[in-house]
Amino acid sequence: MGKILFWIILILAVLIGARLLARSSSSPAPGGRLRKTAKAGQADMSQAEAMVRCQHCGIHLPRSEAFMSNGKTWCGPEHARIAQDKPD
Repeated sequence: MGKILFWIILILAVLIGARLLARSSSSPAPGGRLRKTAKAGQADMSQAEAMVRCQHCGIHLPRSEAFMSNGKTWCGPEHARIAQDKPD
């Protein structure tokens, strides 16, 4: 029983020591906390594309992938055809 307890304490000590080393190796910002950059928490929106909704099924897709017909957006030509065949 004593050997098991010794190994458990030894493993815990190694894990705690490794965590302390990892924490001390990162450079703390003034004030003692790690500084987060503005870009780290935010997605790059410079390449974002407008999303549109298919008039038939309601799925949202990028505007570049949408099928445009009669001023409305569709997810494909099949849904545009179905909507044109359907009486209002």
